[in-house]
Amino acid sequence: MKIKRILFLLSLILINFLNVKGQPETSEKITAEDLKLHLTYLASDELKGRYSGSEECRMAALYIAKEFEKFNLKPLFGNDYFQEFPFVDGVEFTANNSLVIKTSNGENVLAINEDFVVAPFSDRRDLTSNLVFAGYGISAPELNYDDYAGIDVKGKVVLIMRNNPEYNLPHSKFENYSALRFKVNTAREKGAAGVIFVNGYEPKDELDKFIDVKYDRGGFITGISAVQIKRNFVDDLFKKMGMDFAQHQKKINETKAPASFEFKDLTVTLKTEIIEIEKTSWNVAGYIEGTDPFLKNEYLVIGAHFDHLGMGGENSLYQGEEKLIHNGADDNASGTSGLLELAEKFSFNPENQKRSIIFVAFSGEELGVLGSNYFVNHSPVPSGQMITMLNMDMIGRLNEKKQLIVYGTGTSSSWKDLLNKYNHSSFELTFNDEGYGPSDHTSFYGKQIPVLFFFTGTHEDYHKPSDDVDKINFEGQQQVVQYVYDLANEINNSSRPDYLVVQRKDQQNMTRTKVWVGTIPDFAGNVDGYKLSGVTDNSPAQIAGLKAGDIIIKFGEKKISNIYDFTYAIGEHSPGEKVNIVVLRDGKEMSFEIELGSR
Repeated sequence: MKIKRILFLLSLILINFLNVKGQPETSEKITAEDLKLHLTYLASDELKGRYSGSEECRMAALYIAKEFEKFNLKPLFGNDYFQEFPFVDGVEFTANNSLVIKTSNGENVLAINEDFVVAPFSDRRDLTSNLVFAGYGISAPELNYDDYAGIDVKGKVVLIMRNNPEYNLPHSKFENYSALRFKVNTAREKGAAGVIFVNGYEPKDELDKFIDVKYDRGGFITGISAVQIKRNFVDDLFKKMGMDFAQHQKKINETKAPASFEFKDLTVTLKTEIIEIEKTSWNVAGYIEGTDPFLKNEYLVIGAHFDHLGMGGENSLYQGEEKLIHNGADDNASGTSGLLELAEKFSFNPENQKRSIIFVAFSGEELGVLGSNYFVNHSPVPSGQMITMLNMDMIGRLNEKKQLIVYGTGTSSSWKDLLNKYNHSSFELTFNDEGYGPSDHTSFYGKQIPVLFFFTGTHEDYHKPSDDVDKINFEGQQQVVQYVYDLANEINNSSRPDYLVVQRKDQQNMTRTKVWVGTIPDFAGNVDGYKLSGVTDNSPAQIAGLKAGDIIIKFGEKKISNIYDFTYAIGEHSPGEKVNIVVLRDGKEMSFEIELGSR
């Protein structure tokens, strides 16, 4: 701990040498000027978009910690304001990737990145086997279509076309079976050892493009390899069989009749190994201790995420080819600067607070609320002692109508009256009752903590380089932050808010049915299975006995390696069915029967 403290103090000394111009003087008032000074630095080109785990993200974390110390906040993590957490930032090939196709005429050694690529979800495997052409790799008896009918693929490698036989029809039911992960799962269920994808001639793809080898946060599909091969190699294999690949695909598309077969006198030797790139990022938290001898052990949490997209990446909506800094002035330098102003204002009169207040800045939000998820599961303050979480994310673009959106208004019976009572700025309030939503409050609501999330709305600069300081309405932001202060002050000195269950309306349904289970994923959980950060109250998962920390490894007869396996598995069931689930809990396998609900 002493070493950590020394490193922390050295970091604070270092931050004084950073080019932070015009730092605000300590003041009890929440002002537009101070908000602008904080936000201008956080959203500066110097911080290069504050991508989680980057040096610039660390610089932003140091700035926040320095302000917390200036406000005399106590470090939350022992002697430290910083909480490190690990995360997976991507995947990359190792040298152990190769593909050799051996026929009666000799061997063809393919070159990685030129002739083939490895799918980002492929397991580490080393195998030699026969090759079976399995059409589109779709097994859909309900559509009277099964590429695996009449062929044996156990222990073999299957050659599968991308897309589906109705690729040109919008809203085709075959779309439900077309995802690459879904096809690999199907192949694994059929007993295949590996999958080789190929682009067909329909739809036309003159460049024969490879899939994007990027991390999708779903984890590896264990027990099977998956690669994509260039089309010209498949053309040659078909010719050796006296067939034409393009015509064979055309026939399948026209007849909707699978035409699978095993290649003669041909073996495939396949090695695949992709590793995950692990990095570290930071949450920053300090607190003001309450004055009541009993209530000081209860905590109000006020939070905002300070990370953004760096130079863009897969979450960027920018269409240009040149890489540009995504400064994230509204998303979420606005919420972070608001957090700093609230910490400062509360620090002037700590004796007025009966309960303790935690001020926490998260990173990893843009990658899937990783920082807040880690925080609620590794906080020195048990979640049961947290009475409420107030979250600010994108509060810098209040429009002329003064529209302010508040999520979580149904998570406590007192919220709506309180929100209306303190609406001194005459906001046009829009209430959303749900406790789950697209920001860090989700992690807290999953722990049965009432939440409120403040948001001034999306705009055309969202996740673009144009989300910059010149677009911020600082006067409007000041009004929002003052509003949050008034609410926080009331909440912290009144009776503990009750917690209410709000039926979740899933906006992103990856399943093919209306089945509801009620699990909450832990995207930071790098495990073989589907790890839960929690379960929804009164959901089938909770009723069955599942809880946070469980790792689902089997759903019915389906092996579960990641969240995609899980969503595909429940898509094969209907509401009302009872299914056996196997989970790992504290390293031990446990079985539960769950009755599936409906959405």
